[in-house]
Amino acid sequence: MTNAIVGFITKAETTHQLTKPEIVQLLSDDTINDALFAAADRVRKKYVGDAVQLRALIEFSNYCRQNCCYCGLRRDNDKVDRYRLEPETIVEFAKNAAGMGYKTVVLQSGEDMSFTVDKMVSIISKIKKLGVAITLSIGEKSYDEYKAYREAGADRYLLRIETTNRELYKKYDPDMDFDNRVRCLKDLKSLGYELGTGSLIGLPGQTFEDMAGDILFFGEIGADMIGMGPFIANPDTPLAAAEGGTYTTAIKMLAIVRLLMPDINIPATTAMETLTPEGRLVALKSGANVVMPNVTDADHRSKYNLYPGKARLADSPFRSIASVREKIESIGRFVSEDFGYRIKTK
Repeated sequence: MTNAIVGFITKAETTHQLTKPEIVQLLSDDTINDALFAAADRVRKKYVGDAVQLRALIEFSNYCRQNCCYCGLRRDNDKVDRYRLEPETIVEFAKNAAGMGYKTVVLQSGEDMSFTVDKMVSIISKIKKLGVAITLSIGEKSYDEYKAYREAGADRYLLRIETTNRELYKKYDPDMDFDNRVRCLKDLKSLGYELGTGSLIGLPGQTFEDMAGDILFFGEIGADMIGMGPFIANPDTPLAAAEGGTYTTAIKMLAIVRLLMPDINIPATTAMETLTPEGRLVALKSGANVVMPNVTDADHRSKYNLYPGKARLADSPFRSIASVREKIESIGRFVSEDFGYRIKTK
């Protein structure tokens, strides 16, 4: 560990700024990992405190019009047991989540075109009456669609850029357009959503320079939440034989994002726990402050198969929240009782 690299961590902790080459050096040097994670944890504690935001995840459809090469829900994957929940069932799951104490419900699906604007507006309006914040993660839409959902009561929107390397984006997201993805993010921001984005870490051909570019992009777009996870190869996709991303690199990305964007919300993702049994706990001790337990019933949850080996598929929603609370408290943290909106300090 050189003095120069240690200096980058100190700079990031105190000024919340790094150049792209400095980020690359931090990502490529594993001798500084403990110091990096500790600094990120200090910044997390200073800016967002010891509270952990719990957000109830409802995966309501695994149909998708897109054909992303890394995703198990891709359009051409004929091995997926497709499902879509009825609107009444989605609202019922949200009621259950509110009854368990969740303050935010996350509605996530593939890009299922059967969920029309009117249908989604009705679902959002009914869930909003439960007194919860609503996050949507349903893909690319028009400005008018985003506007309709915002007016119906949606508070946040998660749309990961996945990679800011245009060549990789074109290669792994066929039939999609990078500029349209950015347009969506800008539309969401202009409509007053809390904006969530993020990247997939360890895609074949991705470099540390690409990852550093992702981090800088998050700041440029003005994101309020960053969700990142390691790429895990799905055997039913064109990237079945790919090596996959590493847990260490994913945690380092998370830590650097915390240092540079100190007051945003950062989830400890399920993919991290899939690679390492205590992965989410380590993430919480390295800068993360959000956990999204799945409140979809186990039968449908097992069919939302983005990647193999997904952690906690068999847990009931009640068991899941109890287990998560216990783990959070085991590291000296506590579950937040508020809605978890970003409080900007810089």
